[in-house]
Amino acid sequence: MNSILKLFTLNRCLALTIGVLISLIVLNFYGLYTNKFYLVKFDNYIFPLLTIIHFTYLYVLRFKIREEEYTDPAMRNLEYALYAIFLIYLFKASDTFYILMSYKDYEDHILPGTFLPMGILIFCLQLSLMALTVLVIWHRKNKVGDYNFDNINENIDPWP
Repeated sequence: MNSILKLFTLNRCLALTIGVLISLIVLNFYGLYTNKFYLVKFDNYIFPLLTIIHFTYLYVLRFKIREEEYTDPAMRNLEYALYAIFLIYLFKASDTFYILMSYKDYEDHILPGTFLPMGILIFCLQLSLMALTVLVIWHRKNKVGDYNFDNINENIDPWP
């Protein structure tokens, strides 16, 4: 595990996660079966709204490491929300995998030539997002520390 953490440093994980999130937000509007972008469907806006929590967590993590601060309840709550969103990422990846496996069912129909390449790209991006999310959480645990609120008064930096 340490070799993976050395290969994917925190800065690399943050940059890759932001790039993958932005790519998936754009590709979330893409219809695999039709090769069109659907901007009017309400369902397509749920994923971008949920990624706001992911972007906020990345910002808070970067801030905590740069300022050498300890964990706090707000960061813990963000991470717990990220766990729930991770399950949504897992659902989206399984849904994309299911759509890709339906290729044989619709082989006789006219499917766009981009069906498999785009589907595989989206699926790989979703898998990499889940892996990067786990790596970022491990980096948080190693660099910022555990959520230990037994001695919270000792870690508070009071305002001047």
